[in-house]
Amino acid sequence: MQPGLGLRFPESFIWGAATSAYQIEGASNVDGRGPSVWDTFSKTPGKVRNGHHGDEAANHYHLWASDLDLIKELGMKSYRFSISWSRVLPTGSGPVNHKGLDFYKRLIDGLHQRGISPMVTLYHWDTPQALHDLGGWENRDTALKFADYAALVARSLGDTVPTWLTLNEPKTVVQNGYLHGSHAPGHRDQAAAYVVAHHQLLAHGLAVQAMRPHLPAEAGIGASLNLHPCYPADGSAEAAAQTYLYDGYENRLYLDPIFKAEYPADVLADIARFSPMETYIRPGDLKTIGEPVDLLAVQYYTPIYVTGTGTTEVRHPISEAFWQQIFPQGLFDILLRVKQDYGDIPLTITENGLPTPDSLGTDGTVSDPGRVEFLRDHFAAAHKAIEAGVNLKSYHVWSLMDNFEWQEGYEERWGLIYVDYPTQRRIPKQSARWFSDVIRSGAI
Repeated sequence: MQPGLGLRFPESFIWGAATSAYQIEGASNVDGRGPSVWDTFSKTPGKVRNGHHGDEAANHYHLWASDLDLIKELGMKSYRFSISWSRVLPTGSGPVNHKGLDFYKRLIDGLHQRGISPMVTLYHWDTPQALHDLGGWENRDTALKFADYAALVARSLGDTVPTWLTLNEPKTVVQNGYLHGSHAPGHRDQAAAYVVAHHQLLAHGLAVQAMRPHLPAEAGIGASLNLHPCYPADGSAEAAAQTYLYDGYENRLYLDPIFKAEYPADVLADIARFSPMETYIRPGDLKTIGEPVDLLAVQYYTPIYVTGTGTTEVRHPISEAFWQQIFPQGLFDILLRVKQDYGDIPLTITENGLPTPDSLGTDGTVSDPGRVEFLRDHFAAAHKAIEAGVNLKSYHVWSLMDNFEWQEGYEERWGLIYVDYPTQRRIPKQSARWFSDVIRSGAI
């Protein structure tokens, strides 16, 4: 284990871990669940490494009770998970699948019984396939359907969930799903991508409005954004200008409408060169998107270094994920930047982690010192942010357990808990035991 740094977190600070429905639940054809775009995409030849898909994943749908026992055993006080839209509404709208909704009621009740606070994400990329067939996020009607779904879930579960997140990483849907085609639905359409961005943000605002009447006054609602601190690769004016625009696409395009009810003018002007996004913005949309929220969920994985020509450079060690530079200072920088630019809104970290080459040892244990070091250094960065006045309330490690890692299938292991997929046996890794000690001591 790493030596202690002597850094103590506030008594009220909350530690937890995060997952998402498609990545862990499995049971894709069980109890009335409808297909999502990820069911379709993952079964399209050549889209996911080794032809993997999420039909079984970590079988959390059936093993949820023992999984919650592990969360309790490790001492976590918060669990952030997502609801599968198509498990509750198989076609994205219409009749409710009560068996699907009941699963989440059992899960939430089980968390409360174990003294664990549920943090619920309504959308983690698994758009119902039936809605995608009608245009998906390119269609404004999907935002309206999302608000209806949000209201339904709030009516059904609102008195049992203290914290709600509308969307998970809308930017990833835009960039990976519609620009690069590496995620579902697998499109490469620059014009459509930013129409999708607007409709997702509109869905967020509509959902906040739709949920409020069904939630207790003390319940919190926010969105979950993956924020990438952007730095100039050199001291030139060209690099500074390109970095500012790059930051616009990575961060301000999502933060500004949610917290300022406006899109950044420079990014809108640049988008107009290749996308009709601005023509899809109707009167009142930005006021809706800017509906007041109670918190922001921040997800941090990597910094970006931008050159004077708008290309990017690698400056730090890369994890097993080809896109991830390991730079803990970036977490401090982005948390402080949010406070400085958008005010003293309560923040929670809902994802931070890395994949490491984990394997089950002959002694039945899993050693992952690289994850321990990574978490230790990022926790220290979070502590530094708190000391600098950032209103950071909680920290959720990605991920609770190994899972279906999108286009990488099951090849990358991001979990604190090792999943032996042939047997679905769970084995807490070295990092899980270390994290448990941090939780119990409140210090690193």
